[in-house]
Amino acid sequence: MTAEPGERGGGGLIIFLNGTSSSGKSSIAKALLDVLGDTYFHMPVDAFHAMRTGPRLPPDELAAMLERTWRGFHRAVAGMAAAGNNVVVDHLFSEPWRLRDCLALFTPQDVVLVGVRCSLPELERRELARGDRPAGLAARQFDRVHAHGVYDVECDTERSSAADCARQIVDFLPRRPRPTAFERMRAESGTPLTGAPKAH
Repeated sequence: MTAEPGERGGGGLIIFLNGTSSSGKSSIAKALLDVLGDTYFHMPVDAFHAMRTGPRLPPDELAAMLERTWRGFHRAVAGMAAAGNNVVVDHLFSEPWRLRDCLALFTPQDVVLVGVRCSLPELERRELARGDRPAGLAARQFDRVHAHGVYDVECDTERSSAADCARQIVDFLPRRPRPTAFERMRAESGTPLTGAPKAH
């Protein structure tokens, strides 16, 4: 049986914004909340990092703790969607395991994967202007974040405002084709779906 465009899997919708640091993900997420016609939760990964307290860790312990944070974040997103909540996720696939983890956790037909694009010179300009990111962070992420190459819809924040990108995404939602980007990547990778526990 052929799936209809926009057909859902029964959970909340996950609009997943993937792009480098300073690409404009957070701005698009905030603009989306103003134009989406339903209730959505904005879940940025930075909010999870901001929850952390405790002593300064040595590099090896810090790396392990950061991976636990990211894995916990993925499961929090999956749990919110499994309970029927719509979420806008602000994150990045700068390491292959993050994508694999999300492929295993999220119901693939309930994910709209959005590529947030911007040229490297513009990213570096924004990074310098912000002053709150390590120098060269966007450059280190640039080739890795979009390496998987598959999206449902893509935005160019150098050519379009956050509001225009948000409207582009909203206009896409009712006609999004199947299989989704997540369905295609799961089928190609053979990743088993573990998912989050369903709410009762």
